[in-house]
Amino acid sequence: MQRYVILAASVLMQMCLGATYSWSVYVQPLKALTGLAQGPVQLPFTVFYFAFPFTMIFAGQWLPRLGPRRSAVVGGILFGCGWWLAGWGDVHFGLTVLGIGLLAGIGVGMAYIVPIATCIRWFPEHKGLVTGVAVAGFGGGAALVSQIGAWRMHAHGDTPFETFQLLGLVFMLLVVAAGLCMRNPPGTRLAVTRRFSWRETIARREFQILYLAMFCGLAAGFAVNANLKELYAGGTLRAGVGAVGAFALANAAGRIGWGWGFDRLGGRVMVGANLLCQALVLLLSPYILVSPAGLLLFAVLTGFNYGGVLVLYASSVAQHWGSAGVGQVYGLLFSANIPAALAPLAAGLLFDAFDSFRPALWGIAALLILAAVAFLRSPRAAAVQPSTEPLQ
Repeated sequence: MQRYVILAASVLMQMCLGATYSWSVYVQPLKALTGLAQGPVQLPFTVFYFAFPFTMIFAGQWLPRLGPRRSAVVGGILFGCGWWLAGWGDVHFGLTVLGIGLLAGIGVGMAYIVPIATCIRWFPEHKGLVTGVAVAGFGGGAALVSQIGAWRMHAHGDTPFETFQLLGLVFMLLVVAAGLCMRNPPGTRLAVTRRFSWRETIARREFQILYLAMFCGLAAGFAVNANLKELYAGGTLRAGVGAVGAFALANAAGRIGWGWGFDRLGGRVMVGANLLCQALVLLLSPYILVSPAGLLLFAVLTGFNYGGVLVLYASSVAQHWGSAGVGQVYGLLFSANIPAALAPLAAGLLFDAFDSFRPALWGIAALLILAAVAFLRSPRAAAVQPSTEPLQ
């Protein structure tokens, strides 16, 4: 039963770590309080998706040394402190950027890889499905957090900054508690010499194609998620909050659904299908975003497709590089979040310039199609063995 306890703790941990997905709920109140425009208010979200993947590059290398429990606990403390610090943004908005963007981003980078790498080792026969379940909370938790945040602001009259402080304390408690449950299966030995050279890894064609595909999938999800409430001009606050929650729930369902498909059809079919499905939804956005119901449908479709991004590529790494490579190689691959983090900011700036999100959505759709073509045309690659040389 121990592995199921660890799986449940992984979901709880990820529900907290995915709270930044609820950022769209705070955009309008923050704009009203600070007087900032759409683009600048996205800075905490954008900085978070720089700090998070950048930290993961190193966290994947530290994991064999620190162990899953220590990595998760340290990450939980930093994450909770970051949200608490963001609550002082009424003094200066830079503290919100520093807290939710940088400090919380570092915390998630330390903790996020732990449930994935740990659960794959406990459930080696179901890599795709268990990865999807383990990280489903990262998307689904935002649905709960967005509702709590909206409730605190509109029913209790809290400012976004007061909400950030309360959530920060709760996040710290829950993530640390879940992190204390993390451990590898008995007999697991991850020797320091079992390493995948980062130079050899990034030089491989299959890694480069996966990186391009993941970047495009992430950019699409980020651009939609961070600006979701503003995508339909005639939407009410309730419709916007509902769309944020729908995106988060669909994101969680997509992680499980795409992971289930990965175990049955393989990464080649599922990654290509994921890219093309998201491109189609973005191309059809002018015909979908015409009513509150259309906004809800758009949130569900894009959220479900985006959920696949966070499971298909981790499972592909486990399939190609083995479970020992998940922490190290996926940490490098996850750095695709860094350039993708510019998508919300770019989409917001394009909206400020053209008063429409159509140029941004169609541009991302074109990138998704190009990535799908490159991925499907790439040759199949053999499994990679870890290097016995120390990592440079």
